[in-house]
Amino acid sequence: MPLNYRLLFLFIINLLLFTKCSESPLIFIKEKQTENIFFPSFPKPNKKDIRRKKKIVKKFYSKELGGKRFNGQFLVAKNGKVIFEKYNGYSNFKEKVKMTPNTPLHLASISKVATSIAILRLFDQKKLYLDEDIRNYIPDIPYEGISIRMLLNHRSGIPYYGYFTYGIWPSNKTLTNKDIVLLLKKHKLPLNFNTNHHFAYCNTNFALLALIVEKVTGKSFPEAMKDLIFIPLKMNNSFILDHNTNRDSISQSYKPGKSIYPFDYLDAIYGDKNLYSTARDILNMDKGTYSDTFLSKNARKQMLKGYSYENRGTKNYGLGIRMVEEKDKTTYFYHTGWWHGNTTCYATLREDTACVIALSNVFDRRVYRINLLSPYFGNYPYEKKYD
Repeated sequence: MPLNYRLLFLFIINLLLFTKCSESPLIFIKEKQTENIFFPSFPKPNKKDIRRKKKIVKKFYSKELGGKRFNGQFLVAKNGKVIFEKYNGYSNFKEKVKMTPNTPLHLASISKVATSIAILRLFDQKKLYLDEDIRNYIPDIPYEGISIRMLLNHRSGIPYYGYFTYGIWPSNKTLTNKDIVLLLKKHKLPLNFNTNHHFAYCNTNFALLALIVEKVTGKSFPEAMKDLIFIPLKMNNSFILDHNTNRDSISQSYKPGKSIYPFDYLDAIYGDKNLYSTARDILNMDKGTYSDTFLSKNARKQMLKGYSYENRGTKNYGLGIRMVEEKDKTTYFYHTGWWHGNTTCYATLREDTACVIALSNVFDRRVYRINLLSPYFGNYPYEKKYD
């Protein structure tokens, strides 16, 4: 038998033996892509419109954020899809750890948006009510008549822990959320103003909300946030910093000259801050807020309305979200953040299903300029600058 036929014969025999001896044939099945049930189906954006917006966003990024000189993360999305994103610089300059799409940065007060969403999810589950007294969950609070809603919209009058701890708490001893309550009770600290009299932004409100989340869920705030938000929305690079976190392993924050901001005794308090996340994860959180399966229409309605009209002006605050309300203009929803060297800004353009995110771990006020992009997505209360 010629050599070629012998080789062909042996190949066929081996193939038959393998097929017979195998428990099952080798079948390659294309994995079915499943949509997250907590993400809504957005309309497909117009390609021509996206190209136009992308040119404007590029111009903004170069002119307002400094382009490649910007140290941080910048993302713009329309209908749930990223149309522009950039990741520059370092999360740790000493160790030369480069910024990537998966690098969690301290969000500072954008954390309040996530805390508010956690409370509203528990509200949807009928595990708490927005207008009930917070003493139902934190009985040691020495004030009467403060509701969960008043914490969420900064109308409680409770003093700020960053101020009242001076002189009554050693600055070399880590302060926790529970310590805040103990100090308020022990020192019988008065309210800054009568409850629900007016708006006054105060981090203590959201530190107390984190304790309420813990009481209702029976879990630590970092674990509860995983269950309520991070896991459902696939926020895989998000976590809450607490006193157990190895701080050398996370992104550091810096002054404008790149000298490091050291952690201090207030850095274990969460709810008002201490959410570490990425621009892409924030986009997932933003998408979730459009979904009825993640957050009910009623919860969104409570969140996205103003509560403080005692003073004239266009700026207001909902439940964990800032807003600019101007006559004949679309309401602009956003939240800023600043803690140590971490400067952050998140805008959710609700009427036009767009999202803009700028995060820096080097003190940089330019992140707060993202409002300048809003008029290119809809009728928002800012003038166009890049036509």
